[in-house]
Amino acid sequence: MSVLFASDVHLNARRPGQVASFLRFLAGPCRRASALYLLGDVFDEWLGDDDVRAPHEEVVRELAALSASGVRVALVHGNHDFLIGERFVARSGCELLCQPACVQVYDTPVLLLHGDQLCTLDHGYQAWRRTFMDPGNQQTFLALPFAERERRAAALRHQSRELTRLKPDDIMDVTQAAVIDTLRAHGVRHMVHGHTHRPALHRIDLDGAHALRAVLGDWYEDDLILVWDDAGPRLVSSTAA
Repeated sequence: MSVLFASDVHLNARRPGQVASFLRFLAGPCRRASALYLLGDVFDEWLGDDDVRAPHEEVVRELAALSASGVRVALVHGNHDFLIGERFVARSGCELLCQPACVQVYDTPVLLLHGDQLCTLDHGYQAWRRTFMDPGNQQTFLALPFAERERRAAALRHQSRELTRLKPDDIMDVTQAAVIDTLRAHGVRHMVHGHTHRPALHRIDLDGAHALRAVLGDWYEDDLILVWDDAGPRLVSSTAA
């Protein structure tokens, strides 16, 4: 049975076609897989486990149904849904993995992460990330009334769009040094991540040995996921999995 990897679906009510595609993916190809790993930004905005705006509830129900069918469903936080917590885990049946997470795929150790940690040249983003990944800051934010969380999130989105527009394209990609250092630190030669929206299979030389960095697609323009079966890993459309 295949193992599937997806990320950067960015589900929200403004893109109902995208939501429908993801729900078909959960109800179709995923039911024939042994595991599904969701590598962040499944939701375009998750403001806490009390965030019941559409399409969140429907997606949680379908994830729970997939998990109940016997498929392992695991996820890591992205930079849009880092406030997913234990209530979501309990309701969806998903496992929440600490990242980077090392999993076995066809007897191969594979490192999983969202990927934003590897964009080390984007110093402004990394400063933002340290602030918002701090558990104390998260608890302070989650204690706010939901309407105030929405207001602050909208302001942050606007600020982020303006800053991103001014950044050189290359600093928003991962750095090779960060990739190599991360693989070395965990003693593995295979990595899967999302975040950059630049799907590809990158062959890497790691201390004289072959290594692989698989980058997943986003679901704005394409829906490229990674399928890993006895023939090895490959990028395909979610409908072809």
